[in-house]
Amino acid sequence: MRNFFRLCPLLLAIALMFGAGPAFAGKRVALVLANSAYQHAPQLANPVNDGSVMAKTLKDAGFDVVDSRHDLTALDTRRVLRDFADSTRDADIAVVYYAGHGIEVEGSNYLIPVDAKLERDTDVYDEALSLDRVLVAVEPAKQLRLVILDACRDNPFGRTMKRTLASRGIGRGLAQVEPTSSNTLIAYSAKAGFTAQDGDGANSPFTIALSKHLTTPGLDVRRAFGFVRDDVLKSTGNKQEPFVYGSLGGEDVPLVPVKATPVIAAAPAPVVNPQADMRRDYELALQVGNKPAWEAFLAQHPDGFYANLAKLQLDKIQAEQAHAAAIEKAKQADAERDRLAALGAQKDAQAKAAADAKAAEQAQLAAQKAKEQAQQQAAAAEQQRVNLAATAPSAAPASTANPAGTNVASLTPAVTPADLNRSVQTELGRVGCFSGQADGNWNTSAQRSLSQFNRYAGTKLDVKVASTDALDTVKSKQSRVCPLVCDHGFKADGDKCTKIVCGDGYALNDDNECEKQRAAKPAKPATDKPATAKRDDGDERSARQRRQSGGAAAGAAGGIAAAGAGRASGGGGQIFCNDLLCRPVKRGCHLEYRGGGGPHVDANYEVCN
Repeated sequence: MRNFFRLCPLLLAIALMFGAGPAFAGKRVALVLANSAYQHAPQLANPVNDGSVMAKTLKDAGFDVVDSRHDLTALDTRRVLRDFADSTRDADIAVVYYAGHGIEVEGSNYLIPVDAKLERDTDVYDEALSLDRVLVAVEPAKQLRLVILDACRDNPFGRTMKRTLASRGIGRGLAQVEPTSSNTLIAYSAKAGFTAQDGDGANSPFTIALSKHLTTPGLDVRRAFGFVRDDVLKSTGNKQEPFVYGSLGGEDVPLVPVKATPVIAAAPAPVVNPQADMRRDYELALQVGNKPAWEAFLAQHPDGFYANLAKLQLDKIQAEQAHAAAIEKAKQADAERDRLAALGAQKDAQAKAAADAKAAEQAQLAAQKAKEQAQQQAAAAEQQRVNLAATAPSAAPASTANPAGTNVASLTPAVTPADLNRSVQTELGRVGCFSGQADGNWNTSAQRSLSQFNRYAGTKLDVKVASTDALDTVKSKQSRVCPLVCDHGFKADGDKCTKIVCGDGYALNDDNECEKQRAAKPAKPATDKPATAKRDDGDERSARQRRQSGGAAAGAAGGIAAAGAGRASGGGGQIFCNDLLCRPVKRGCHLEYRGGGGPHVDANYEVCN
């Protein structure tokens, strides 16, 4: 395969000397479609204006046929495409430009006419026009088939459209497409899965850039889209990136040929820089981004730094394809298991189907892990390439001059690490994950912010470096991702923290809530305090001793009382006591001591006359 973007200087000089123009100067035809006045969806302001600008640009470029139409119904659009296909049969270059609403359903792209209702998802097959129908219209062209879609807008029917099948996917923006015909390019105003902006003026940023670069005489169409990409990124603050799908050969393909001018002598041959040529080829393959492009690059450059990067990109694509195949196989296994269960099949058949479904699920998880690993490796390698391009002074510049004197640019602009860090910090701040200043310093605070984004967005981005994958992933989030955290005494109000104000009689508690205050009890005066009873702790006797002492005291008191009673009753005043009790001696009796004594032995006896 010949090196991309290069023509032999000697042959070019000879061609200019004989007044010969470059290739692809045959018949050129174009169809411009623009839809603004939608009948069942919000009208668009810019498409008709954009269509007028593109029609004038192509007419001024000398196209043989420029058919410009706007606000067409589905039937009228089909008729126009049929008529345009007749004019492309003998054309060398065919261009279709469309501005308006588009939609992606189940991986296929559709253009929406102004009379489409799309009450349910299946209506798209009847009321919209498939992108494949447009490709059929440009198919007869011999040398270049170019379709330009400024239709990457939000789906206007997304909220009202009924889903007839829950698993039917309706994407955001347009889906990635790989043209099956050779020499076919499909240009999107925004990368697949992203939406484009209409801009603040009468025309979209994408159309403004197209009218500026696409018809530059002698400029290869791929390089023209590289300039368009640079302008749109700059005008939208890196929020919208146009993308081109498809591939061409090694020769330059300008939409407008260079006018032949005689030269006195051939220009000196430029110094060949193989590294610069390899870099340009790598950037072109990166822009195309499909498997054939990387395989073609590796066939031309099998060794070296860029070859290793290309292999990582190829591994990433293969891992993504394997993951998609695993997902499809898992769906089929689940469907078969559910079908057998519904039919009441034998237990062994259901068990086998369940085992197959489980194995397919495990294979899907493994493929997803391999895909994420390949994506991380490719992102890290791409970050390394960008860093080397920014720091190596001897590296070939991204922009060079072709032999004809027309400035050309690589499809991937050189981005310094500081600029990439600053862009990621800015986007993290927009989604509420970064509160610092976007200074381009990828420090611990920035890494912690990207880690917070991974936590709440469910992603697994590498936080050690600010990669282009991280920038694209954060950009895809249209609203806040990380929750707003406010200090004590403040509450979240939208994207701001506002102070909490409690009403009369309420105060802010530790839980950041207003709580009703309790009335304080009045303090009693010191004179009203009750006297405190104190126990005499001087006696350290045990409780048993206190009980015995109390019993003896009670017995003595009883004896004294009995003696008093004896005297009163004429008992002589003597008291008889034993182990059980004490009592007065009976009238006419007296006590005699007979010795002895001890437990249960009385020493005194009561003697009565």
